[in-house]
Amino acid sequence: MEVRWFGHSFFLVTTEKGKRIAFDPFDQSVGYPLPEVEADMVLVSHEHFDHNNVALVRGYQEVIRQPGEYRRGDIRIQVFPTFHDEEEGKKRGRNNVFRVEVDEMVLMHMGDLGAIPRDEELQAWKPVHLLFVPVGGVYTIDARGAQELVGKLSPSITVPMHYKTRFLSFSLNPVEHFLRPFERVKFLKSSTFMVTAKTLPSLPEVWVLEI
Repeated sequence: MEVRWFGHSFFLVTTEKGKRIAFDPFDQSVGYPLPEVEADMVLVSHEHFDHNNVALVRGYQEVIRQPGEYRRGDIRIQVFPTFHDEEEGKKRGRNNVFRVEVDEMVLMHMGDLGAIPRDEELQAWKPVHLLFVPVGGVYTIDARGAQELVGKLSPSITVPMHYKTRFLSFSLNPVEHFLRPFERVKFLKSSTFMVTAKTLPSLPEVWVLEI
C-alpha cells in the first residue's frame, strides 16, 4: 500500500492491486498547492471547504459521504457517524470516520473528529493499523484529545494531520504539541510512504509526513 499526503486531511491511498482512494480533498483557500490527483473513489468526511473539494479529483467512479458499509472488490469501507464538536454537532455538525480494510490492514481516517466517542464505539473500530488523526485543535480534537484516542486505539502507525504548517492559511496548533509524549516518532522527510502488513512496526510509532 502507498500512502501519500497532500497536506491538511487530504490523502491518497493506493492499494496493492492499484485501487486509489482519496480522502478529504481541499480547495485553494486552504493554502496548500492544489495537486493533480486521480482516484477511483473519494471519501468525504463532511461538507466543509477544506474537506469536500471532490471536483479536484479526476476519474473517480464514486463518492462516499454517508454512514454505512460499502464493499468494493477486496475493499471494505465502514463509515461511522461522529461529531465535529464536543456539543454533539450543535456548533459544527456531524463528521464521518472512515475505516478501510484492504491488503490485510485496517486504516482509519478521522476527518474532523471533534469529540472522542464512547469506549464501546472505539472497540468496534479495532484493530487499527494506520490511523490518520487531526491534532491541531481549534476545529477538532486537540493534541491531548488525539493522544487519548491513540492510546485507546493502539494503532501500529499514527499519521498526524490537520495542523499548522507553513502552507496553511488559517490558525491551528502545530504538530509538536501532539508529539511530546511519544517516544517512537519518525520524521519521514517525504509526503509518501509504502507499507504492508508484514512491514508494520512491532511497536506503535508516529510517522510525521512532510510536504
